[in-house]
Amino acid sequence: MIELLGGLLLLIAGAELMVRGAVRLAARLQVRPLIIGLTIVALGSSAPQMAVSLQATLAQNADIAVGSVIGSSIFNILVTLGLSALIIPLRVSRQLVRLDIPLMIGASLLVFVLAWNEELNRVDGMILLAALALYLGLLLRQSRNSTRPPSHDETHQVPWFSSLLMIVAGLAMLVYAGHLLLGAAVAVATDLGLSERIIGLTIVAISTSLPELATSLIAALRGQRDIAVGNVIGSNLFNLLGVLGLTALVAPSPLSVSPNALDFDLPVMLGVAMLCLPLFYTGYRVTRAEGLLFLGLYLAYGLHVVSFTTGMPLAGKLEHLMLFFVLPALVAYLLFTSLRAWRRQHHKREMP
Repeated sequence: MIELLGGLLLLIAGAELMVRGAVRLAARLQVRPLIIGLTIVALGSSAPQMAVSLQATLAQNADIAVGSVIGSSIFNILVTLGLSALIIPLRVSRQLVRLDIPLMIGASLLVFVLAWNEELNRVDGMILLAALALYLGLLLRQSRNSTRPPSHDETHQVPWFSSLLMIVAGLAMLVYAGHLLLGAAVAVATDLGLSERIIGLTIVAISTSLPELATSLIAALRGQRDIAVGNVIGSNLFNLLGVLGLTALVAPSPLSVSPNALDFDLPVMLGVAMLCLPLFYTGYRVTRAEGLLFLGLYLAYGLHVVSFTTGMPLAGKLEHLMLFFVLPALVAYLLFTSLRAWRRQHHKREMP
């Protein structure tokens, strides 16, 4: 109980320091906060995921290493963005819609294709890390083209190393908080007799995603909506390309990918990533209603995983409901709103 409370307090304090330092650094470097959110904040909040996946791999727990990355990607979009949008409707940059979200979909698809043979080997790890290097190169190019004029009412006069020190301190608190929460969560899950795949997809994934959740929530509360959204998209890209890539590269043997992950978890991860594109395109924002939609989808996913694992008959009913009612209705809604948004933007371009 002490570890749980201490971890939550450190999580909030670390996220506050991280966001404050990121905003100051963006002002000092004269770049948009989105770039800082996609890089430094995303990389920092993904550090617990990296540590856990490497530890699990070296301990021969490949299902936890792979499952935690898949589960974290799903959690980041559906829960972190969903809760952040409930606080304040999130503004989505055009860069995210045109570049970063398509790249996140591409990274999800790349992991799916590489894992098709039920393993991720060193060559696969090198491919994922090479893709991450290309993405970082694109971000570096974007940062050079996104400089903004200095603002006197911001903390521009603060030395850059002071902002960086705040980010590092916040990161250290987030990592340690994630370690405390993860230890308590895994102990409870092990006592309940859950499988490694389920522990990875749920307990470990949620615990390692809490830094992203705390950071985005604090950013949303402070009105830094670019950081709130950029942190989620950037973290997913770092997790899929960096964490899985490095884990597969240093693993003593190829990472095994369970058939259940290929049949259900990876398609869900890819579908959730693809869901972002039409939703964000319709208005370049995430509304409170869409935030509730994200949370409802994660609730359905979590219920399915738990009921399927425990053998409850609810799993079959949920799957039938999702496949034949919820998903068709969602696809029809997305097609309608995307078409309406395209016609509206096309009409604006045609106006003199």
